Amino acid sequence: MIPKTSGSDRRILTFPAVHPCEDIAPSTLISSLVNLSNTISNFHHTFFPCNKRNAKKAIRFTNLLQPFLHDIRDCNSGLPDPATLSLSELHLTFQKLLFLLEDCSRQGASLYMIMESSRVASQFRVLARSVATALDVFPFGSVEISEEAREHVFLMMKQAREAMFEFEDDDKKAVMCVVSGLTRFSNRVAPNEEDLKWVLDYIGVRGWSECNKEAKFLVGEIRFECLNEEKRKVGFLSSLMGFMCYCRCVVMKVVDCEEFGDKRFDSRKKIGVGGTGNDSEMILSCVNSDDFRCPISLELMSDPVTIETGHTYDRCSILKWFRSGNAICPKTGKRLRNTELVPNLVLRRLIQQHCFVNGIPFVDLGRRNRDMTKIVEPGSVAAEEAMKMVAGSLKGRLESGGEEEKNRAAFEIRLLSKSSIFSRSCLVEAGLVPLLLKLLSSSDSLTQENAVAALLNLSKCSESRVEMVENKGLELIVKVLKKGLKIEARQHAAAVLFYLASNAENGKLIGGEPEAVPSLIRLIKDGSDRSKKNGLVAIFGLLKHPENHRRVIEAGAVSLLVSILKVCEKEDLVADSLASLATLAESCEGTLAILHCGALHVAVEILSCCTSRVGMEHCVALLLSLAMNGGVDVVAHLVKSPSLMGSLYTQLSEGTSRASKKASALIRVLHDFYERRSSGINKTSVIPREQFIHVW
Repeated sequence: MIPKTSGSDRRILTFPAVHPCEDIAPSTLISSLVNLSNTISNFHHTFFPCNKRNAKKAIRFTNLLQPFLHDIRDCNSGLPDPATLSLSELHLTFQKLLFLLEDCSRQGASLYMIMESSRVASQFRVLARSVATALDVFPFGSVEISEEAREHVFLMMKQAREAMFEFEDDDKKAVMCVVSGLTRFSNRVAPNEEDLKWVLDYIGVRGWSECNKEAKFLVGEIRFECLNEEKRKVGFLSSLMGFMCYCRCVVMKVVDCEEFGDKRFDSRKKIGVGGTGNDSEMILSCVNSDDFRCPISLELMSDPVTIETGHTYDRCSILKWFRSGNAICPKTGKRLRNTELVPNLVLRRLIQQHCFVNGIPFVDLGRRNRDMTKIVEPGSVAAEEAMKMVAGSLKGRLESGGEEEKNRAAFEIRLLSKSSIFSRSCLVEAGLVPLLLKLLSSSDSLTQENAVAALLNLSKCSESRVEMVENKGLELIVKVLKKGLKIEARQHAAAVLFYLASNAENGKLIGGEPEAVPSLIRLIKDGSDRSKKNGLVAIFGLLKHPENHRRVIEAGAVSLLVSILKVCEKEDLVADSLASLATLAESCEGTLAILHCGALHVAVEILSCCTSRVGMEHCVALLLSLAMNGGVDVVAHLVKSPSLMGSLYTQLSEGTSRASKKASALIRVLHDFYERRSSGINKTSVIPREQFIHVW
């Protein structure tokens, strides 16, 4: 076996290289070695933000070995065992070297790599010695190679042992500049902007978009280290994050990205909006979304892996299958020689893209759920003070900047407020919420969209929700919901209302706004899938407060929700519609409206074919409420359904805990009705006798 060397899905500065298998054919091993050496040689003209000389030196050493590898590949005689052993060790080292070069040249990781440049230099030194050691056991006298190739090998071995892969002076200077900047942050003093510009130029970060890539990379690293509870590393990474955010917001004067301010670009490419570029959409349009579901659990796969037969399953499902003693492929029934799991990276990216486009939360269980949004602490003093300085700078732009400056500030707040609880609280404490509310009345569509999107992120903070209401933000948000200049602004406004409605008093205030519920209904009816999603979630949030039930029913929501159940193929939208209907059905008025729209048989059909566990839970809850509040006519209709009882028993064993309890209760209702009808015994029914509603 020759392992794949692509490091696209591994963490930076890790080297998951593996030995070729013992019985590998020498020709295959040599061919793979030649390919590896060619790949390493192709890094010759690559820009390295750190360890420039060390990287070039390692590439040159690899080039010296190429004549030797080509001679062995062209050799017709077999290789002795010591030669195969030597080449296997060389293959392992080449993999590690390739990974290291990929990391050193990786876009978005330049700041991190410069701060790790001393350790990286040591890695280059270790790998150079490893190459020489691997070749020590090669039987040069037993293999026919040219004298020139032999000389190149001995020269390389000598140079590899003597070469000093040192922490380079320019790298040291860059590290000291960063450390100096972080120290100034900790002391609440703004860093020297010229020093920051020099560092950014040295590591090749020359624009806003490159700064943004650096920040995104650091977010991922912080998430991982938080999961592992590596507090020292979290502090270090948080400081770098603060450094890069400050550079992005303060040092970079121009935002050079498609998402900001350039009206030539399709609005679907906005950050945080449920859309992607045309290429991704075209690819997704050619793929059946059912292929994204695990054949075992029928849920969207979060960590798809492929087994020996070539079929793909979600990792947790297939592992559970194997642990139960099944050494066969669930789809084909073929017995497996091994249970090795190969990550299906292409499929996972497609699933992620599918979730992003359709507004579906994606929990990446393959990497574990590293949710940075739950980070309350800043991580370090430098990170805390840097964020406060950034917030102060953004406040100044919102207060006194021109239209373009205000748009830029709202855009930056939109990005920063996505990262963590601390970032959000820091921005709220700086007094940015009232200033963002003022931008909701802007005549510029991008400014309005960025402002409401920023408020959406900040609305996850309870202090922000208080400020929005106190500053009459409710009326402004409802106005955007009704008359927003772009559909994206309207859908963000709907999501803000959902968070605001988490407070009972706010829920009453929103329901009391004459245009709130009707505007949400229009958004669901006429908007995109993402708009429907946000509108449905907002309606559900309002229904948590009973006084809003009548308002929602009078606005015509029930018929719209039922129509979604009948025609929509998006399971998340169906589940959201079921959730609202189940809540409405808890009252007699809601039950009457739902039955009048013919939802009973639709709900039964959905329960028999739905693959979403959440959707089935809401569906069972809906049917139970309809049975309890609809009287004997409804129960009689349910008893006649041939598929219902089987679906309910399935929920007892396979549904969520709540679905199981609701299914058990509904089964008792159906059994009670059947027994009373069959025996004619006048026993007390679990169905209220006063409820009699005709089933349409």
